[in-house]
Amino acid sequence: MSSLFTIFQASLPYLMDGFQITIQIWAISIVLGVALGLVTCLLKLSPFRPLRAVAWVYIWIIRGTPMLVQAMVVYFGVPQVTGLRLTPFTAGVITLSLNAGAYLSEIFRSGIQAVPKGQSEAARSLGLGAGRTMVKIVLPQAFKIAIPPMVNQFIITLKDTSILTVIALPEIMNEAQQYVMIRWEYFQTYVLVGLYFLAATSLLMVLANYVEKKISYDRKGNRS
Repeated sequence: MSSLFTIFQASLPYLMDGFQITIQIWAISIVLGVALGLVTCLLKLSPFRPLRAVAWVYIWIIRGTPMLVQAMVVYFGVPQVTGLRLTPFTAGVITLSLNAGAYLSEIFRSGIQAVPKGQSEAARSLGLGAGRTMVKIVLPQAFKIAIPPMVNQFIITLKDTSILTVIALPEIMNEAQQYVMIRWEYFQTYVLVGLYFLAATSLLMVLANYVEKKISYDRKGNRS
């Protein structure tokens, strides 16, 4: 049985190529997921019932079904119904974005509802409209409150990229499978895949802790 270091050297071209795809699709999906989550959150808080219904149905479907099924529907089902052919990368971005957006919308909603209502009332009394109050007063505070759970969702989304191997996306899990078909070194190869993910998620955790401490320090400074 080859050593872990030997497997690391031999599998490096496979795993590095796959990890680059993993990071690319994750980064794009996070950006789109944040935008989609914010829009969905505002729809759910809308005074108009049809808009709230649209947001509720979207969140209900995404949170109530496995992401594996969602990926299959997007990659295999949508082209069959629409005739529109999707690449594995595009289908992966759509799947991850839809999934992250549903969870992030609830995180944003919790953050907005955690902002004291007196803040909005004070802004309205000064003549700010509902839209400007939300953009200038509520959302900045809500984002600060939501940062820890947001980063947690970013980590979950990063790990969820491994599911996309089922649609032949050449991310790190798919590349690892290609490698083990040649060398049959299952244990060492998949341990290395785990270490790649562990390194990336650890960096996100460190960043989250730093931001959280910075926000706590700023709040203490403002109080003093």
